Amino acid sequence: MELDDTICYCFHISQRKILNFIRVHHPRRASQLSECGGAGTGCGWCVSYLKRYFNDSQAPLVDQMHVLNPEDYARQRAAYIQAGHGKPAQGAIPLPDSLPDSLPDNQPDSSESR
Repeated sequence: MELDDTICYCFHISQRKILNFIRVHHPRRASQLSECGGAGTGCGWCVSYLKRYFNDSQAPLVDQMHVLNPEDYARQRAAYIQAGHGKPAQGAIPLPDSLPDSLPDNQPDSSESR
């Protein structure tokens, strides 16, 4: 994903904004990323990704192992929402028209707490 790609579809928060928030504010817990425009407080889809960005920021070297293109990310979120795991906030970016036949292995575990 590119820096200007959306991570939080409910509140239109980009990867760049999240990474800059982490760099400037040095949150001590992943839950503090909700202070970045409300990220993670809508449908809950992006919470596992916010946790990854936070955990990566705590590591001495940030790696790029979480490479995902924006279209796949949006489709995975749509499947998450349609499976009943969350409800998009009012004004959220709409779900894409097509869904994957099966979800890839990097789809977040729905049992993770929000």
